[in-house]
Formats: sequence, C-alpha cells, structure tokens
Amino acid sequence: MSPASTADIGMTRNIGIMAHIDAGKTTTTERVLFYTGSSHYIGEVHDGAAHTDYDAEEQRRGITIYSVATTCFWQPGEHESGEPYTAETGANRINLIDTPGHVDFTVEVERSLRVLDGAVAVFDAVAGVEAQSETVWRQANRYSVPRICFVNKLDRVGATLNRTVEMMRERLGAHPIVVMIPVGLEGDFDAVIDLPTMELVTWPKAEDEQDKGRTCVRAKLDDSHPSWAEAVAAREAMIESLADVDDQTMEMFLGEGGSASLDLEAIRAGLRRVTLSLRGFPVLCGSALKNRGIQPLLDAVVHYLPSPLDMPPVEAELVDDIIGGKKAGELVTRKPDPEEPLLALAFKLIQDSHRGPVVLFRVYSGVLRVKDQILNVARDKKERINKLLLVRASKTEEIDEIGPGNIAAAVGLRFTTTGDTLILSKDKQRVVLPGMEIPEPVIFRSVEAKSAADQKDLEQALERIQKEDPSFSVYEDPDSAQTLMAGQGELHLEVIVNKLERDYRVKARVGKPQVAYRETIAGPTQSEFEYARETAGKRQYAKLTLELSARERGTGNRVENALPATDEYVKFPKEFLAAALEGMTDALSRGPILGYPVVDVQARLIAAAYLESESSAASFRAAATMGMNQAIEQAGARLLEPVMSVEVVGPEEFIGNVHSDLSTRRGRVLGLGPRGNAQVVQARVPLAEMVGYATSLRSVTQGRASYTMQFAAYAEVPSDLQQQIITKVRGY
Repeated sequence: MSPASTADIGMTRNIGIMAHIDAGKTTTTERVLFYTGSSHYIGEVHDGAAHTDYDAEEQRRGITIYSVATTCFWQPGEHESGEPYTAETGANRINLIDTPGHVDFTVEVERSLRVLDGAVAVFDAVAGVEAQSETVWRQANRYSVPRICFVNKLDRVGATLNRTVEMMRERLGAHPIVVMIPVGLEGDFDAVIDLPTMELVTWPKAEDEQDKGRTCVRAKLDDSHPSWAEAVAAREAMIESLADVDDQTMEMFLGEGGSASLDLEAIRAGLRRVTLSLRGFPVLCGSALKNRGIQPLLDAVVHYLPSPLDMPPVEAELVDDIIGGKKAGELVTRKPDPEEPLLALAFKLIQDSHRGPVVLFRVYSGVLRVKDQILNVARDKKERINKLLLVRASKTEEIDEIGPGNIAAAVGLRFTTTGDTLILSKDKQRVVLPGMEIPEPVIFRSVEAKSAADQKDLEQALERIQKEDPSFSVYEDPDSAQTLMAGQGELHLEVIVNKLERDYRVKARVGKPQVAYRETIAGPTQSEFEYARETAGKRQYAKLTLELSARERGTGNRVENALPATDEYVKFPKEFLAAALEGMTDALSRGPILGYPVVDVQARLIAAAYLESESSAASFRAAATMGMNQAIEQAGARLLEPVMSVEVVGPEEFIGNVHSDLSTRRGRVLGLGPRGNAQVVQARVPLAEMVGYATSLRSVTQGRASYTMQFAAYAEVPSDLQQQIITKVRGY
C-alpha cells in the first residue's frame, strides 16, 4: 500500500456505526461488508456468525462488546451484483468501525469516535431514540463528529419514520433532514424513495439465492406511482428543512424558481455543507435484516460525510522543539499530507495470543512504514514497527506503509496503549494529541486466585486486560488487602471474569458486585491544623489554615492556593506551598467515611506558617493531608451513590408491577408512555438497588420485559441509609 495522494485521501471515509443496543448496528455492518464485496456471505447476529462479532463472548450473548475496525470500498450509483469494488477500480475507501450499544462498553464508542471523521447513527423505527442513543449522540457532539442517520427495522410492526424523526428533534436537540421515505410500512415495506434524485429504489427478488439484496435498482419516479404526491410533498419539506440551516439553499429557494431551481448537485452540496458543519443530519431509512436501504446508505456516506481533507487540521500540543522555533505548551497543526511529519494516535490495544500486543491507530499526517522507529511521546519510549496490518474485522492483511487519513494496526509495540501519541523518533518537534474521556467505574468485585499457583497468572492477566480496556481498573483495598476489579456495570465485570477463564485459563474466585461510592462534604468550613512532631530524631513543623466548600454535583474538585499577596507570603518557600497543595490533592483520593474518593469539593489554602529550622516539604505535605482529613470531617462528610437512568420496556399489563418494583428500590419514575405495542417506564434508580435486577424483572413480568440502564449522576445517600451502608461495608 503506497502513501495516499491528495485524491486518495479525498476518497477516504473514516466512519463508525453507533446506536442503542439491538438497533441493528452489526446487522447493518454485515450488509455493508457483503454489498461492498468485502465478505462472501452475510453473517447474522442471531446465528453468532457476524464478521465483526467474532469474539466467543459476543457470539454467545448475541451483542457487540468490542469495537472492530474493517475496510471496504464503494462507488455510488446503480448497483447490481458483480465484482467487488477495490481501490484499483477508483472506488472510495471506507474505514468502518462497528461499536457496541450496551452502556457497559461505552468506552469502545468513546475511543472510536475520537479517531473517526463521521458516523452513521442507527435508530430502531419502533423504539425511536432510546437511552444509549442519547449517550452516543452526546459523545459524538463532544468530538464534533458529523453524522447521518439510518432509521432501521421499518419492516417491523409499529415501525414509523415520522415519530423517530420527531424524537430526534425532542430528545437529541438535532435538526434531522429526511432525504428518503419508505414505500409501505411494516409487512408492506419493500422500497424507498430517494428524495434528492426523486428515484424509486427497489430490490427485486433475484433468481440467484446468493444475491440477498445485492441487486439494487433505481428508476425515475413519475406521477403514475401511488406514492408520487407523498414524495413531492416530502421533497419540498426536505428543501425547506435544508434552507432553514443553509443560507445558500435559502437564497436559491427564495429566488424566482423556488424549490424547482435546486437541482441534484445543489441539494447534495447543501446537504454536505450542513452535515459537515453539524447544522443538520440527513435521515435515511430501511431494514438491514430484510436487505433494504443499505446501498443508498453507502451512497450517502460518500456524498455527505467528510473525508480527512474536509476536517480542520488536527491540533497537537508541543512537548519539545529541538529546532527551537516554538515553546513547550504551544499548539501546532498537522494537515493530512504525506509530506508532513508523522502524527498518529493509538486508540485501541488488542492482546493477540500469537502476535502479542496489536495496536490500532489513526494516522493524521505523514507516512508510517514497516521497520520505522517511532517515539511514544506520552511515555517517552522508542518502539519499532515490526508489522503493519490492514484490518478487516477478524482478518488482517500485511502492508508496507500507511498514509494520512487511514486506520491500521501495528505489531511490535510493547509500551503503547490507548490514547498514546506516536511520531517518528527522528522528528525534531515532539507533540502530543489530546487524550480521551474515560468513564469512572461505578461497580467493583473482589477477585482472588483459587490457588497460590494461579496468583501470578491472575496478576498478569488482569494487567493485560487493563491495557486493553481503559474503563476497567484493578487496585488493592488498603483495609482488607483484597484485590478489587472495577468496571462500568455487572455485565462488564462478568465478561472480564469469563475472559480470565476462557482466554487466560485462570481460575479465580470472584465476590459479589459492590457499588463504587463517592464521598463529599455537606457544607463550608474553615479549619486550622498545626503539625509538630519528631521524626527520626528531628522535629517537623507546619501550620495551615484550610477553607472547604461544596461544589455543584458532577463538577469535580478544585484545589488552589489562596494565600494573600503580602510580603510574608511572597517570600514563602515555593517548595513548601507546592507540597501543601500536593498533600491537599492526595487527601481527596481517600475519604474519611469508607475510603472512597472525595468529589465536588473546593479546597483553598488561606494561611500558612513555617519555622526555618524545623519545616520541610515533607512536613507541609503531611500537614496538608492530615489537615484536609480533619476539615472534611468537620464539614460533615457525606456518602454519594451512583444513580442510574433506567428504561424498562414491556407489555402494558405488567407496567404496574414494574412501577411498584422500582418504587421498592428507591426508584423515582420520570415518565411512562407507549412505544409501538409496548409501554416504556423511565426512572432514576440507585445502582445499589439494581444489582440483580434482571432476575426480578423476569419474575414480575413473566420474562416479557427488558431494560437498559446507564450512569446518570452521583447523589447523596439518604441520612437514614448512610449508617446502614457504613456498617455493611465495614462489617461493624
């Protein structure tokens, strides 16, 4: 693979497929791979045969757990079965990542969106915008990722395009622009109308059983078709919706010719402008399972989503400049150009049993070749590229080099992990890219080897899994000396336990799931602390006055030096102040109630005193830590618990049971409404009350309801329950 030319880069699309669980992401991806010729058969999720769900745990559960990258090629137009597209045929390269929909694996979406230029948001036409739909949409907003929307499952009973589009406006705050409408709904759905071209898109039943929807035929729509009037009205509404957010379209729309003056080229150009600027989101529709709507979706990926050339130059922070032109901390930009210095971001690490660590990365500028020596800037470690791989789900193809705007994998990197910046070791400027927002764990379980012989293997396995999954952490409880593993939910930790046994052959005893609490303070306080003691025959002295106040929930901690600018403090030793601030910060990592991190606290150092002969940085660090602990208790330490947004979907006759069950779990029901033939209950429930909820839900609904939940916020534990929790955790 030779370095990409500007034309090649312009024909590249780096996209992700994101959605709520069971909206049809993987089913859509399977059709994309089949119709582009990247796979020779359609692997179904329900058969455990999907190309991108190749992990044994994914196949067993029928869900996506790990984000998987693959590459395919596509050329918009009329599509009939034939030879697959390739780069040599002049087709567009699509680097695609299929992401999980379950909230426990949201970090997989996070790190994928970090390196993607665009995304396809898939929605269930019956369920509409669901809980995790909102989460992934917010993640995409955070990274300013342009999106197109695909309303899936239009063949199902209760499916509707209009209600899903309205939910996008209400729940996502988006501006959807419908560019495709279905012909028929539910069992009668068999075609779509492409509004920009005013073409009827059909999938004739081919004689060849292997066709499976590959043959896609476009025909001009005319007034003899039963859907003509509906299509004309929908096209007018599309142009008006586009004009609302695009000035150029508005000028043409208000001109003499009205909407008739906008030809296909003008409409596509307008849709592309609003998509790239995040002012609007084109909406397409279909049924992936029934092989309807995928080819037009691929066309839309090429027409509306950005290439690397459409994205602004990436900004990186300068760490060191050997040639001396800039200062550390300054921002430098890199364009997707082979002639620029290499800049790449590692976004995923996979532990391969044969190859060792395999690192997936995105190249932003420059060219990376096999045998190149690179520098991991974040860890200041030099590494060598042994192999470069083009990834096609579970299969790989060795390549010699990779150019800007592309995604590939490297073998031979021992120190690199998620979020690390890679440059060539010979480059004169050392720069680092912004990292990723990794969610804090909300639940943990104790883990120990079943025998002393397994202990070392367990430690090594947990260390490898931590490198693969940054949302998973392992630490030792200082009180009980137990090893604890923390993650995003029960399913997350359950998958890791299974991985220990299946992939690493480690037998472990695992405790029951426990909630990861946090601690905070009730109100403001001011506390003076004097540290005067003898250590190793030498007196140590420091005196501090601290001021604590509570911050708004979810805003984090803030530690600051608030000493007055008087002569006394201008001359105060800087190393003493630095040590005091360090000690204050350290104290917030472990609260006085149960040793959980202290959050949402503002701590200010407002006075300090020292003795020249007896004070040191160590004495100020110790004084700050002990003084903070005293101040937190004085301010009224409080326990916080994670509260989850819970959504239960089930038959109407069982909703009363669901409501009652959630109420007994300290749940607060926020809403109740219909969704197709079912009812939906939305509630906020403490995570501590949701452990084992799946079993209870099956019991109260005869197994006919399902639920999803995601972290919402930390909230104060009611005072009458706080002591019960303390007694339960401490054991006394």
